[in-house]
Amino acid sequence: MLMPTPDSGVIARRADIAAALRRILPIDSVIDAEDARRAYECDALTAYRQSPMLVVLPRSTDEVSRVLAYCHGEGIKVVPRGAGTSLSGGALPLADGVLLGLGKFNRILDIDFANRCVTAQPGVTNLAITQAVAGAGFYYAPDPSSQIACSIGGNVAENSGGVHCLKYGLTTNNLLGVEMVLMNGEVVRLGGKHFDSGGYDLMGIVTGSEGLLGVIIEVTVRILPKPPHARALLLGFDANETAGACVAAIIADGIIPAGMEMMDRPAIHAAEDFVQAGYPRDVAALLIVELDGTLAEVDELVGKVEAIARQSGAVSVRSSASEAERARFWAGRKAAFPAVGRISPDYFCMDGTIPRKKLAEVLTRMAEMATRYGLRVANVFHAGDGNLHPLILYDANRPGDLEKAEAFGADILKLCVAVGGVLTGEHGVGVEKRDLMGTMFSDVDLDQQLRLKCAFDPGGLLNPGKVFPVLHRCAEMGRVHIHRGVTRFPELPRF
Repeated sequence: MLMPTPDSGVIARRADIAAALRRILPIDSVIDAEDARRAYECDALTAYRQSPMLVVLPRSTDEVSRVLAYCHGEGIKVVPRGAGTSLSGGALPLADGVLLGLGKFNRILDIDFANRCVTAQPGVTNLAITQAVAGAGFYYAPDPSSQIACSIGGNVAENSGGVHCLKYGLTTNNLLGVEMVLMNGEVVRLGGKHFDSGGYDLMGIVTGSEGLLGVIIEVTVRILPKPPHARALLLGFDANETAGACVAAIIADGIIPAGMEMMDRPAIHAAEDFVQAGYPRDVAALLIVELDGTLAEVDELVGKVEAIARQSGAVSVRSSASEAERARFWAGRKAAFPAVGRISPDYFCMDGTIPRKKLAEVLTRMAEMATRYGLRVANVFHAGDGNLHPLILYDANRPGDLEKAEAFGADILKLCVAVGGVLTGEHGVGVEKRDLMGTMFSDVDLDQQLRLKCAFDPGGLLNPGKVFPVLHRCAEMGRVHIHRGVTRFPELPRF
């Protein structure tokens, strides 16, 4: 994995830069001590680590604006960071950059039930939004597995989804407005409480932009009335292929479940050992299908899905008998990632998206890859929309294992693109998938994406080294065509 060459001149000025930032922020909001900086050296992609030059923890929009304006004027790189739960290295620091942490932006600013929306600062956790409105019968639909920890600002930056995104959409489908600070310190507002805005879809560009265009400081999302009834089904199959066929059959029948998740045998056993959710251990694949709506609607849909499952070869069918049991079914799925951590010293959580009809083929070919690389893989994914999350199990202390895991993951993502899918569904590109962008996009595509980046950040100072496979100065974009591989990044320190 490669990153931009550190600017030794900027690093040498660390003390002067820290002193200047302390004239903008409270003294304890600027972290320059080596031991204290180490706490920020990686995000949830822990295989790669780099201590930042400095860390700043602003508390207000004005402080963010002044920090960015100072760094812009001094040519200092800035890496925004939310809760640090990114699985693609989106918040990986730079040795010559300021890491701008938004953990102090942790307040819900406005709850507007009349307009069915909530305005929050970026450090508010995903789950906290639902908890704040649950008493009035509302909730926030996107629910990543890390929702107890991941922040709403990071959800916007990565366009996060979750188990209920099949029916209710990802972050972009539930986002109404953002306020952000550009690299030059300018504060801009996009959207608001209204459902749609006129003019260019700038908010659509910002959503999923991975911190390359600006620093998000306020988010307005829509909230939904909680469905009156919901039931979840556990459907067990003796093969991944039959489970995949069941997914296709449910959608083909015109049924759009609130959520439809799939787990293979290693993931089932790990989650059951960890949570005791009541999963069957004697199946090769498990589907969790949730139906919601009125009682009559849910009863009818449950009956239809049970019939489809049996016709598709389900060897076990179980419906939740209570709200507590439904919650347990989902608790196992949401705890699958930490559960797998109990059976392997390390793992890579991949993220690619494929057409649903290719599910069985891709799972078969991933199993063949696992044999070839000599590594285990556990599969947990959003089956309804084809968003795969293979967990590649390895041991970083065993020589060569990390490199094999990286190669295995790259092959999975290349396969996703080859069958008509894309490199990411919700985790973003970051540094993890950056060098694979050429498998999905042409040089012309990447040129145009970089031009958009340069329109927001002409100096290329915001989160450099992420997403794009080469470094290129924005000043050259108008007259020079990018050739991948011209500018090389130095090796990034591994854990």
